[in-house]
Amino acid sequence: MAVLLIAEVTDGALALDATAKAVTAAKQLGDVIVLCTGASAKAAADEAAKIGGVSKVLVAEDALYGHRLAEPVAALIVSLASGYSHIVAPSTTDAKNIMPRVAALLDVMILSDVVGVIDADTFERPIYAGNAIQTVKSTDSVKVMTIRTSTFDLAPMGGSAPVEAIATGDNPGLSEWVEDKVAASDRPELTSAGVVVSGGRGVGSETDFALIEKLADKLGAAVGASRAAVDSGFAPNDWQVGQTGKVVAPDLYIAIGISGAIQHLAGMKDSKIIVAINKDEEAPIFQVADFGLVADLFVAVPALIDAL
Repeated sequence: MAVLLIAEVTDGALALDATAKAVTAAKQLGDVIVLCTGASAKAAADEAAKIGGVSKVLVAEDALYGHRLAEPVAALIVSLASGYSHIVAPSTTDAKNIMPRVAALLDVMILSDVVGVIDADTFERPIYAGNAIQTVKSTDSVKVMTIRTSTFDLAPMGGSAPVEAIATGDNPGLSEWVEDKVAASDRPELTSAGVVVSGGRGVGSETDFALIEKLADKLGAAVGASRAAVDSGFAPNDWQVGQTGKVVAPDLYIAIGISGAIQHLAGMKDSKIIVAINKDEEAPIFQVADFGLVADLFVAVPALIDAL
């Protein structure tokens, strides 16, 4: 069996963390062929070829794929689908836009956020905000799925797969790019950062959220936020961690002023080490924390910053 893995390529650069973790999952299903698309994707394809377990890399370079539109990329994937038993992608923003369309065009189900591979037809995925794991068996001729990469290890580097340029697919003409508005940041990307510092409603205001950012900068960490903090205007939407935000699994997750609602826990409970700072000793976050500090964050966090 052959598996077509859609690599995460942004502005010509390969998202190595997400792609390499997806390779680890895909290797359990068969030979892994990686597809890189973009206006400029050759450098990304060359990097993907170095991931261990990749047998071949296909690269489609065209301005048509330059702005991350789902319609032309989905059309290309469908044109290639006949040779594959599985079509997979890391569960990123782009993949969540593209893969359901691929499944619909192929008239098969979409398996989203797969966290475990039992066999070629059977998979595990979280439901009920991560409180239960559902086992799903698909009888579709081709399985289309997104992989929640936080549960898989990075595939090792050192591969030397051949890179093959392929013809551009047809343009469905269903959408066109107007503009991108991208938030610029010197901090690590939230979903791939090794350390994440998150603030919740307990931080109190947008001004006081600077304390969370200061601690994150000390640690070289990404900044996260609970939905309550985002809804209150303390932090931007792209910092939100949780069921309706981003799913993270860093080596260290520091939750500050976060009570630990079930929706937030769904987005970070797979973190290797969880540290919680909250003045409410009954806060649910302490049930999942490896280390908990019952303290006023406005006393504890400045002291921590000074110590660092």
